[in-house]
Amino acid sequence: MPEGFATWTDTPAPYRLGPGDRVRVQFLLTPEVSETSLIAPDGTIALRVAGNVDIAGRRTEEAARIVERAARRTLTNPIVTVGLEEVGSAVAFVGGQVRRAGAYPLAGRRGIAEVVALAGGLEDGARMDQIVLIRRSPDDRPMLRTVNLQAFLSGRSLGADVPLTAGDIVFVPRTRIAEVGLFVEQLTRIIPFNRSFSYAINQNTPGGLL
Repeated sequence: MPEGFATWTDTPAPYRLGPGDRVRVQFLLTPEVSETSLIAPDGTIALRVAGNVDIAGRRTEEAARIVERAARRTLTNPIVTVGLEEVGSAVAFVGGQVRRAGAYPLAGRRGIAEVVALAGGLEDGARMDQIVLIRRSPDDRPMLRTVNLQAFLSGRSLGADVPLTAGDIVFVPRTRIAEVGLFVEQLTRIIPFNRSFSYAINQNTPGGLL
């Protein structure tokens, strides 16, 4: 496994808000100004007492603190909670040896096989037995594991297909990911992901990816 990744855990990372999500913003001391708002494409919500507030990429408790600060210009010591009412931004990113790389919505329970199909299927030469899955860890670091999609599709291992979560990156390599240099070069071509989960390349690190 390339150095620079956290140890894999199945414990889900906290959800981060994004454009398309609908949130309920409640002001506990002044409930009459509470409202529901849709996060706009620029990552902001428009509130009567706080104006436009940028909350994209934040957990709900972080968003509440941001709204509290913005609302202090009109309210005295506001106490705010932010709740997720409707998910609209949950996507997985698919790249590498697929026909249509890009971001694909995670409507319901979707696994790697389904998002690869949404991406138009595999290109010739794709390595089906070593598909790369990158996910945010609970402490906000990238984790990496490989998935044997070939075993799942052939029926040898029905548990090989992994359910995806928002922000997951599915990368289909052409060669073994042990060839770290090529892997990093290919992976960075699909990295303009949402600002809440960024990667940096460090040429002096043996693994190359942090």
